[in-house]
Amino acid sequence: MTDGEDDGARQYTIADSLDRLRPGVLFGVGLQPHPWLDLVRKRKTEQELTMERGMESCAVKAGLSAVAGYGLGVVLGLFTASMESNVLADGSIREQTVREVMKDLRKRGHSYGKNFAIVGAMFASTECAVETMRGKSDHMNGIMSGCITGGVIGLRAGVKAGVFGCAGFAVFSAAIEYYMRS
Repeated sequence: MTDGEDDGARQYTIADSLDRLRPGVLFGVGLQPHPWLDLVRKRKTEQELTMERGMESCAVKAGLSAVAGYGLGVVLGLFTASMESNVLADGSIREQTVREVMKDLRKRGHSYGKNFAIVGAMFASTECAVETMRGKSDHMNGIMSGCITGGVIGLRAGVKAGVFGCAGFAVFSAAIEYYMRS
């Protein structure tokens, strides 16, 4: 087959013909789906509907974010604790025992886990609250909740830190929203 014949045959493939359909039309103009397709489509059970309603709850979203944040914090805590140097202030190197290393890993993992859980729960609950108040589900919800979360966390160190925390979390949230929605 030559290149010209290949282009001619390509117009009859499914992928190329789907590109020419109007948006929202699955079976083409004037064609109706076959009746057996209704049998193939799965109807949602009561359990699936209950699960969907539960996942839309602000409390469930905050709880899941806290659990995921704790898990991520533990992993990062373990990583940072393992990278810590054993060099003392006077320049000498101190060998740690296995017990000391394990204690430090557990302590650092738990500390990071708590912090990430708090940030995750705070972000998820403010995002849900902002979405409920605005009545929209768009990228601005994440940006606004990022600003609120960063500002509240930064306020512990002062107003200036709160403003920078708001700006930093908002920019980070905007980047994540852009990445997730594209």
